[in-house]
Amino acid sequence: MPPTVMKLLAENKKKNPKRKASDKEKAGLDDALQELPPATRISEETPAKKVKWTNRQRLLVFASRGITFQQRHLLENLRSMLPHSRAESKMSKQDHVSVINEICEMKNCNKCIYMTNAKKSDLYLWISNVAAGPSAKFLIQNVYTMGELKMTGNCLRGSRPFLSFDKTFDQHPHYQLLKELFVQVFGTPNHHPKSQPFFDHVLSFTVLDNRIWFRNYQIVSEDGSLAEIGPRFVLNPIKIFDGSFGGNTLWENPTYTSPNEYRKQIKSELGSKYASRISAKVEYEQRRPEKTHEERPLEELFEGDPLEKALEISAKRAKGIEYKTGVTEAEEKEPRKTKKKKTPMGKKSGKVAKKSLKVKKNKRR
Repeated sequence: MPPTVMKLLAENKKKNPKRKASDKEKAGLDDALQELPPATRISEETPAKKVKWTNRQRLLVFASRGITFQQRHLLENLRSMLPHSRAESKMSKQDHVSVINEICEMKNCNKCIYMTNAKKSDLYLWISNVAAGPSAKFLIQNVYTMGELKMTGNCLRGSRPFLSFDKTFDQHPHYQLLKELFVQVFGTPNHHPKSQPFFDHVLSFTVLDNRIWFRNYQIVSEDGSLAEIGPRFVLNPIKIFDGSFGGNTLWENPTYTSPNEYRKQIKSELGSKYASRISAKVEYEQRRPEKTHEERPLEELFEGDPLEKALEISAKRAKGIEYKTGVTEAEEKEPRKTKKKKTPMGKKSGKVAKKSLKVKKNKRR
């Protein structure tokens, strides 16, 4: 029986439950039955069925106290990209990470993204399945937010993304586990109340240099052309645990070096440069010759008072002493040794020729 007729009968029973319905009332009920549309109707288009929201993934995205403005902007970008996420106030660093499981239970969330930093420069990311694990810890590097990039790409808020994974995610077991974790965390559930029922952007995860590179692209046209939206960052995996925010270690990155160790290596390299420079200086002092060049004459002429030097030179010239640099007074007092002039063979000097002429004249006399 139609609901309107049921209401009329109920009203009549409330007024007088023992009284029987009159002929007029019965006629009115018949007219109401005739005015109502049929229970079924014939149409070419079948009415759309209401699909239930079966994949009830709820994601909690928050951070610890003390994060910088750039890290806070990255957190807001992730919340705007993921319509199934929920916000929470910042957590104190003094609390242990396992407290996040209780916070997720109070917020009715089964997935969690938690950011914390150290020394206001090193940003760490936790991605966890709160129910029974697993969880993974990453070091975030090369962060660029949407406001910094100012890319041309854009997408509708709340739309569902395509998830693109590198082929490396299917070759190693730890990457397979991370892929499943990323699918459950970054994939927007179908028919979510806050989501839009279409796809217009792509979230790309690529493995390069033992790191996971994250990019967000807009689907510009159906031919596959893309335009980057942002944000962009690099995830350096550290450990994978079997529980939520702790437990046994399933995998540990052998190529990971902590930021403190990396800074220590840079300082040691700078220290080794200083030590090598000092050793090179000592070796140069050992190889250095005592005299690099021969002394030039009159090199000391312009040293001291020029008037005194001029008087000294004039006094030596008056005595008949030539001025030479590097000559001591004792050397000046010594008599000079005159060199004999060499005559060519077969010829005599002038003095010898004069003596021979004198001897000839005496013989004649």
